[in-house]
Amino acid sequence: MHKLGRGHRDKVQQFMTITGASEKLALQALKASDWHLEGAFDFFYGQQSHIKSYTDTTYLEELYKRYKDPYTDMILPDGITLLCNDLQLVVSWHMKASTMCEYSKEEFFTGLQALGIDSLEKFRERIPFMRSELKDEQKFREIYNFAFGWAKEKGQKSLALDTAIGMWQLLFAEKQWPLVDHWCQFLQARHNKAISRDTWSQLLEFARTVDPALSNYDAEGAWPYLIDEFVEYLNENGIIQSGQFK
Repeated sequence: MHKLGRGHRDKVQQFMTITGASEKLALQALKASDWHLEGAFDFFYGQQSHIKSYTDTTYLEELYKRYKDPYTDMILPDGITLLCNDLQLVVSWHMKASTMCEYSKEEFFTGLQALGIDSLEKFRERIPFMRSELKDEQKFREIYNFAFGWAKEKGQKSLALDTAIGMWQLLFAEKQWPLVDHWCQFLQARHNKAISRDTWSQLLEFARTVDPALSNYDAEGAWPYLIDEFVEYLNENGIIQSGQFK
């Protein structure tokens, strides 16, 4: 890399660290994207047919057997607990998993093949990249919207409050929203009911568009009543004073 400028060398090193790719592949992806990291990631991971050629279903079968329930052809909570040090919500998003703490064999195979994973080593190599996807605005929105259906119980239209709070704390730990802890405290104190899909979706818009000091909050806007009550809670408890977030 001695012929590259410092900025390009840093990008090559960063790309290699996140993806586990060789220097040759890192250079190829970065040059193809005019040295834009996000574009290089898309180039590297977007060639699904190329990536799939590197996955071996024999190894996938071994991974699946490691985590599947001994009595049914599914990966259930115990198996997912075994993987929890490596698994993140974004992994389930890639797998298009329909239910939290369950992966069908089809979801497991399809998701890992799409990511080019057929071993724990490759799994670990991909995790930094998958976590970085939460910092991408569009992908974060997709993962956030996916999380509601994934986390709610089968047959239910709403998300249990404790589960919703846990998911918000997880999601906003990566995409920080300064009011998330106050929101969770408010729900436990004043709401204590399941969360509807509308409230789930609208909270993301609130977090994205209204600044933490509420200086651009429109009381006449079409926010769900729960968000309006949250704003009142912030003011009543002195969390927001004179247009400033304490």
